[in-house]
Amino acid sequence: MTAQTADSRVNAQDGTRWGHLLRRGLIYALLIFFTIVFLLPVYMVLMTSFKSIDQVSISSMWELPQSLTLDSFAAAFEALAPGLRNSLALVLPATFFSAVLGSINGYVLSKWHFPGANIVFPLMLFGMFIPYQAILIPLVQFLRNVGLFNTLPGLILVHVVYGLPITTLIFRNYYVEVPDEVLESAAIDGAGFFGQYWNIVLPISLPGFVVVIIWQFTQIWNEFLFGVTVAGNTPTVTVALQNLSGSQIIEWNVQMAASLLAALPTLLVYVLLGRYFIRGLLAGSVKG
Repeated sequence: MTAQTADSRVNAQDGTRWGHLLRRGLIYALLIFFTIVFLLPVYMVLMTSFKSIDQVSISSMWELPQSLTLDSFAAAFEALAPGLRNSLALVLPATFFSAVLGSINGYVLSKWHFPGANIVFPLMLFGMFIPYQAILIPLVQFLRNVGLFNTLPGLILVHVVYGLPITTLIFRNYYVEVPDEVLESAAIDGAGFFGQYWNIVLPISLPGFVVVIIWQFTQIWNEFLFGVTVAGNTPTVTVALQNLSGSQIIEWNVQMAASLLAALPTLLVYVLLGRYFIRGLLAGSVKG
C-alpha cells in the first residue's frame, strides 16, 4: 500500500510537471506568433526602404532587396529636413516647460492645502478628456488674436497647455508619497515654497521626470492635427511626412525610409530612457 501510494505521488508529480511545461510551451508559442505578426509591418518597411524604385511592387514587397541602396533615405531626409528641424525646435521646449510646470502643479496639489484644491484638480484633469477637434476653432481664433497663429511659439504654447493635465497627474501621484514631515522640517528651518521644492522635492523627482519626458516627447513628436492647423507655415515632421504621400506617382521606398527617419527620435528616447519608464510609473504606487 505504501509503495502504491508513493508511485501515485510520483505519477501525479510527473503529470503536474508535464502539464506545467505544456502550458508554458503554449504561452511561449503564442508570444512568438504574435511577435512575428507585430513585426511583419516593420520588416516590410525595412525591406522596402532599402530598395530602389524599380524593385518596389506589391508582388515582391516581402522579398529581400536585390541590391541595397540608401538613395531612398537621402531623398527622404532632404524632404523631411525642415520638418525635423521644426519638430526638434518644438518638442524640446514644449516637453521641458510642460514637465516643469506639471512638477510644480503636482507639488502644490499634493502638499499645499488651500481652499478649492479638491475642485481645481478634477477640473484640470478634465482637460485630458477634451478632444483636439472640439477646441480647434476657438483655439485658432485665440492664437490669431494674440499673434501666435502659424508660428512655432504658438504651437509650443498649445502643447504645453494641453500637456499640463497628464503631467500634473503623474507628478501629483508621485509626490503624494513624499512624507509631510520632511517638508514640515524644512519649513521650520525657514525654507519657503520654492525652497522646499528646490531642495527637497526636485532632487527626488527624476523617475517622474523620466515618465513625463518620454510621454510628452512621444505625444508631441507624433501629433499631426495641431501641426497642420496651428503652425502651417512651419510644418512639423508629421506634416512633412504626409506631404510625401504624392498624387500620381508614389515612391513607396522613399515613404518607408521617411517613416523610419521620423520614428527614429522617439525610438532613441525609448532606448535611452525606457528602462526607467516602468520604474517611474510604479514609483509611489505601492505604499510602505
